[in-house]
Amino acid sequence: MESVKVLLKKAKKGDGEAFVALVQQYEDVLYRMASRMLTNDEDVADAMQEEILSAYERLHTLKNDAYFNTWICKILINQCNSVLNKHNHFSTIDVDVLPEQLHDDFQKLELEDALNSLNKDYKIAFILYYIVGLNSKEIGAFLKEPEGNIKSRLSRGKTLLRNNYYKSEGVFINEN
Repeated sequence: MESVKVLLKKAKKGDGEAFVALVQQYEDVLYRMASRMLTNDEDVADAMQEEILSAYERLHTLKNDAYFNTWICKILINQCNSVLNKHNHFSTIDVDVLPEQLHDDFQKLELEDALNSLNKDYKIAFILYYIVGLNSKEIGAFLKEPEGNIKSRLSRGKTLLRNNYYKSEGVFINEN
């Protein structure tokens, strides 16, 4: 497998296969991020398709190759926000599908529900930190905000989940 740097160099010269190979390296992370922001699989697929097309068209605007991961994640977040705006921030879950869900699917739904209980700023910080795996400094650079704001959002988000979401769900939280 070629390195990201080599694939980026080829993709910027118009090599479509190199771009596809590059995107495939981030496919899992991108899917997890989109599926946490959007609850409908069709919306996730639409957002990812638009994100990949947009990234290919704007690849020449990427100034620092070291930030490709951050750059492509930001495009996806913008696409997800666009989908959410189209649906007026409402999302639905197909109730008929629920009885067929496995335990992992239940946990995914619970995680999505918890994330959806947070406002947009906290939710994006949580997704980038816990799902994408960026640290608070990278998230700050990505969102063009001070690192301290990101740390604060992560801390406040945890407090909100602990005090509001999980207590309302009747979950006992061990503080030790």
